[in-house]
Formats: sequence, C-alpha cells, structure tokens
Amino acid sequence: MTIEKARTFLTAKQVAARYDVGVATIWRWSRDRDDFPKPKKLGDNCTRWRLSDLEHWEDEREVA
Repeated sequence: MTIEKARTFLTAKQVAARYDVGVATIWRWSRDRDDFPKPKKLGDNCTRWRLSDLEHWEDEREVA
C-alpha cells in the first residue's frame, strides 16, 4: 500500500458513488455489517472512510 493511498479518505457521498448506492445505504452498511469498514472520525463534524480499508473490503469480497 502506498502512503498516498493510506492517507486518502472518502466522504459518505463518495463511498456511495463508488458502489452506486445511496448515502443512507453506506451508513446502514457501516452500522449493520460487521465486514464493512467503519468510518474514522477525523473531527467534530468530519467522518470519512479510508480508501485502503474500502479496497481491502473489496478484495475480500472477490474471494468469497
């Protein structure tokens, strides 16, 4: 993993666009699915998903 990828964070809207689902679905997956990456709280009003975590999740799903 590159340092750049490890430092790249996506908003809920960007994650939703990546998977072609609604923003509410991303929050539901985050809350209800044990395998979906949890977001990182970066500040009081700033919650993001790490791109490398999402890519790892994608890789794991391809195997299953």
